[in-house]
Amino acid sequence: MKKIISNYFFRSLKRIIFAFSLLPFFFFESKAEELIREFSGKRSITTSEFEVRAPWILDWRINSNYRETMGLEISLVDAKTGFLIGRIFKTKYAGNGVKLFNDSGRYRLRISSTLTDWNFKISQLSKAEAELYSPKIR
Repeated sequence: MKKIISNYFFRSLKRIIFAFSLLPFFFFESKAEELIREFSGKRSITTSEFEVRAPWILDWRINSNYRETMGLEISLVDAKTGFLIGRIFKTKYAGNGVKLFNDSGRYRLRISSTLTDWNFKISQLSKAEAELYSPKIR
């Protein structure tokens, strides 16, 4: 009888320890995507500066009532110096997409727009979220 109670006690104790070991996964989930800035408009501008830590994404959407003559070019600019870091993309077509960046810093977007409505969201990601993004092969 004593052995049965002892076995039952140890099995119960193992279950309790296992349950408590799972608690951190329920209460301490990883940081989710965080919106840093959002820009939208119709004309050519250089945005206000924003600061991001790697990894981060640019989520973009563009549209136009004049699809035959529309155009958009987006470049990344260093906020301190104003120097061009590089062109993000250039298009003559409506659409949307996401671009992943792995460099931290203070930046601005230089937007050259012709007859185009645009919307850009800059979001901070966790490293786990960034691993879920895969490049699109064209």
